[in-house]
Amino acid sequence: MEIKNVVVAGGGVLGSQIAFQAAYCGYNVTIWLRSEGSIGRTQPKIDGLKKTYIETIELMDTPEGKNPNVWCRGIADVETFNKAECLEKVEKAYANIKLELDMAKAVEDADVVIESMAEITDEKIDFYKKLAPLMPEKTILLTNSSTLLPSTFAKVTGRADKYMSLHFANSIWKNNITEVMMQPASDPKIFDEVIAFANGIRMIALPVLKEKNGYLLNSMLVPFLLSGMDLVANGVSDPKSVDIAWMKGTGAPKGPFLIIDTVGVQTAYNIVSQYQKVPGLLSPLLKKMMLPYNYKAMLAMLKKYIDEGKLGKMAGKGFYDYDENKNPIL
Repeated sequence: MEIKNVVVAGGGVLGSQIAFQAAYCGYNVTIWLRSEGSIGRTQPKIDGLKKTYIETIELMDTPEGKNPNVWCRGIADVETFNKAECLEKVEKAYANIKLELDMAKAVEDADVVIESMAEITDEKIDFYKKLAPLMPEKTILLTNSSTLLPSTFAKVTGRADKYMSLHFANSIWKNNITEVMMQPASDPKIFDEVIAFANGIRMIALPVLKEKNGYLLNSMLVPFLLSGMDLVANGVSDPKSVDIAWMKGTGAPKGPFLIIDTVGVQTAYNIVSQYQKVPGLLSPLLKKMMLPYNYKAMLAMLKKYIDEGKLGKMAGKGFYDYDENKNPIL
């Protein structure tokens, strides 16, 4: 099947990025949203992405932009880069993204639906149950879940053979990887189509042939973020010091709190909430050995930031205040 029409369910940090990247690559894109309020929160993200893509393309046209650590292969290859063509693609992408509140209308001719909603199991199940009778037979359904296994939801999708995970890294125009993870009922032929689609939106498709909580990236990233948050939530140090320790000690471009601000504080809260439920299933010995974190303190810390509207970089404030003209770490 040739994929042309892409629907993204959810306009959060990654949902809006997936939509913009797909539109940039020439796909017809619709973002389904729950409410008028969701439109008010999503449109500024789309506006910001347009600005980011333009600024990135301008930078790519400079000697500094040719640095492999700066170049964004989600936008263009070095060998075939054409600034004017890339800028034109940005304008077309921005003009062609549709925001839709009517679920049936949004998915009526969808080739692919990418669910990119909060990491809350019950909310995802409710969404899939409403979506199942509305999709055409042809539609492939994908989840961008960062921690939850697709087999948890396969039965309620109404198309388990056409359902699997397509997980993106943040800032996908630069960090252009996506993990394609099967669940037991996934059709291998559909898996191959999803791999091809991922490559078609300029991602490096990484096959995950066996279900794994956290996939590849988050299996490594989430424990790292939990360790950083635990240090601050327990009063051991402060966010900036923790970030500097990691960045200067390893040469990494970001520490845990810069990463949390990038993906969104609410996303971090949802992930910690999921992990907090795990200890009750384990023996006291395993709890001590494997789960030494103070989840209650982490949730309290994150909730304070959320209640104060400090939701991360996209909101202008998170663990750091963001100014276009300065690095918050400096």
